[in-house]
Amino acid sequence: MELTKSMNAFSVNGKTYHLPDKAVVVICFDGCGDEYLDVALARDKMPNLKKMALRGYRGMVRGALPSFTNVNNTSIVTGVSPALHGICGNFFYDRERDQEIMMNSAEYLRTPTILAAAAKTGRKVAVITAKDKLRDILSHELEGIAFSAEKATEAREDTHGIAQVNKFIGLDTPPVYSAEASLFVLKAGVALLQQKKADFLYLSLTDYMQHKYAPEAAESLAFYQAIDTEFGRLLDLGAIVGITADHGMNAKQNPDGSPKVIYLGSLLEEKFGQGFRIICPITDPYVKHHGALGSYVVVYLPEGMAEAEVKTWLLQQPGITEVHGRDTSLHLLEQPGDRIGDLIVLSGRDTVLGKTPADHDLSALDSGLRSHGGRYEEMVPMAISHPLNTEYQAKAAGDPRNFDIFEFCLNGIAD
Repeated sequence: MELTKSMNAFSVNGKTYHLPDKAVVVICFDGCGDEYLDVALARDKMPNLKKMALRGYRGMVRGALPSFTNVNNTSIVTGVSPALHGICGNFFYDRERDQEIMMNSAEYLRTPTILAAAAKTGRKVAVITAKDKLRDILSHELEGIAFSAEKATEAREDTHGIAQVNKFIGLDTPPVYSAEASLFVLKAGVALLQQKKADFLYLSLTDYMQHKYAPEAAESLAFYQAIDTEFGRLLDLGAIVGITADHGMNAKQNPDGSPKVIYLGSLLEEKFGQGFRIICPITDPYVKHHGALGSYVVVYLPEGMAEAEVKTWLLQQPGITEVHGRDTSLHLLEQPGDRIGDLIVLSGRDTVLGKTPADHDLSALDSGLRSHGGRYEEMVPMAISHPLNTEYQAKAAGDPRNFDIFEFCLNGIAD
C-alpha cells in the first residue's frame, strides 16, 4: 500500500519520526508474554509471525512499570515513560480531589501522542482498541478514527471519526470477555486498510485469553492461530507491521491452584496499626480478568510513620521482592512523583498483592488467577515485519523499550 506523503517527518516528545511510503500498523498484543509466541511457533500455529521474524526482526524489549495496560499503551503511543506522560496505573489516588479513581481519561495525560502528531502530517490515523477504557487517552487530540470493539455500536462520525462500524466490518460487537474482542480489532484494522480509510494504525488488543489460559492450552493455541491469520492479511496489504505487548502474564497461584495473594493492607495493619492507604493500580472494570490483584501496589503511610521501618519489614516478608521509596521510584521505576505514594511494593512471579480479603471478590474469576503488574511481566516481545537498518539493529541489541516500537517502524526500516 504505497502512499503520497504530505510531510516527511514530525517531532513529538523530543523524538523525530520519519514517515515511510507504506502504511504503518502497530499492534499492542495485550498480555502477550514471549512464551505464548514460542509455544505457538513451535506448534506451527503462527506461520505469518515466523515470516516476520525471518525477514524482519523478533526480540525482547523492556516495558514500562507498572506492567499494566493503561500505563504501557500510553507509553507506546507517546514514546516516553510514565514519568513524562503521567499515566501510572489503571487506578490511582488523586490527592487534590482526595479520591481513588480510574485513570482512563485524557485529562490525566501530560504529553501529546505520536498518533495525533502523525495525523497533523496528513496521514489517515486510526486507533482501535478492544477495551473502551483506553480510547479517550489514546485518541487525545486526534483528528482521525478512534473506536473500541467493546462499544463499536456507539461509534459516530462526529465523535469517533466513523459510523456504522459493525456494518463496515461485517461483524457483530463481540463480548469483551472473549477471544473475538481482539480478533475484531485486527479485522477492523484490515478493513480500514483495504478501504483506504486509514494508513497509520494503532491496534490494541485485550488480554482476556492470557488471563484465562496458559500458553500450551488448546484454547490459547487456537486463539494465536486466528490472530496470526489477521497478521497475514495486514502483511498482504503491504503494511509495515510492528507488534509488541503492554505486559506479560504469569500464573499467580499456590500448588493447589488457589490464588497466591498477599493482602498488604491486612498485613500492615496487623503489624503497625491502622491508617495505611493501599492503592492497587491494576484496578479496572474488568474483574473477570484479575480480581483487581496484581504484582505492584502503592502504599500511603499514616502520618508520622517511619518509612524506613516499614520498608525494612516489608522486604523481609515472603513473596515481596522489591520495596521502593518515592525518590527511588522516580528514577528506577520512572514514575510521576505527584501520583505515587510513599512506597511502591512489588511481588514475585507467582504472587499478587491486594488490600484486604474483603476488598477483592475472587468469585468473578473465570478460572485460576493469572495476572501481571510487576517485574516478572516487564519483558515483552517485539516483532517488526521488515529488516532493520544498521542503527536500529544496534539499538535492538541494547536496551530497547516497548514504547520505542513506533520509532523502530518509522525510523528503523532498512531501505
